[in-house]
Amino acid sequence: MKIIIHGGFFSESTRDPETKFQKQNALIKIVQKGYDYLSTHTAAQTAVYTVSLLEDNPLFNAGLGSQIQSDGIIRMSAALMDGKTLRMSGVINIENIQHPIQVAEKLMSYDDRILGDKGAITFAHKNDFANFNPEIEQRRKEFIEKLYSTPTSTVGCVCLDVNKNIAVATSTGGKGFEIPGRISDSATVAGNYANQYCGVSMTGIGEDIVSGAMAAKIVTRVTDEMSIKDAFHKSFEELKQIDGFAGAIGIDYLGNIFHQESHPTMVFASFDGVELKYFS
Repeated sequence: MKIIIHGGFFSESTRDPETKFQKQNALIKIVQKGYDYLSTHTAAQTAVYTVSLLEDNPLFNAGLGSQIQSDGIIRMSAALMDGKTLRMSGVINIENIQHPIQVAEKLMSYDDRILGDKGAITFAHKNDFANFNPEIEQRRKEFIEKLYSTPTSTVGCVCLDVNKNIAVATSTGGKGFEIPGRISDSATVAGNYANQYCGVSMTGIGEDIVSGAMAAKIVTRVTDEMSIKDAFHKSFEELKQIDGFAGAIGIDYLGNIFHQESHPTMVFASFDGVELKYFS
């Protein structure tokens, strides 16, 4: 069993030592809870559970504490992909929901598995997801004063369960101040992809990640027998052609865990039952 999670990148306004310490502690606790959950649940179930914990923590830009768009409204996106079934589900620009990743999970059994905007909101309400305001005071302050200059990105989780099945879940509150209706990478195969060979969750600038088809590209290269390390390196080298900004976490079918980022401010933690790794 293996698990790795990420909490996106630090913004210029949240790179202070105390915030780093808080995020580090939060990631350590969440990855350990996720690993414990993985011992009795599938990779897909664990990915949703773990990302839900990240969505509940206002230190991260997903669920509670999501960024505010240019019209003053929070819209969130999330996706789940099960590498065993090759089914992906997601919500795009959903509003007033506590756990977008759980709505994505609910969609997994439907034929129409990716919903956006009002359709996603209506679906959530019909399936008993209560109204929830994810705004926190700090995000409103940032919105009013426009303090930050770099996106705080996304959260994600990749799991390998006891049956060697891989699943990945990704959730985001957006980049902040974007045009309403903007679609990020998180609920696309560029930002969230898995099959029986590898799973990858991305964070960073969504437009760059989509342009590079990053998650699907990395997974495809591992499927074609490239090592996960080489697949990451080659894909990130290609991202440099557009001066792209991204970070990624992944696990392959052999249990190899890997991460890479364009800028050394991505926060992550991984656990395999023996060794806990986290950002320094």
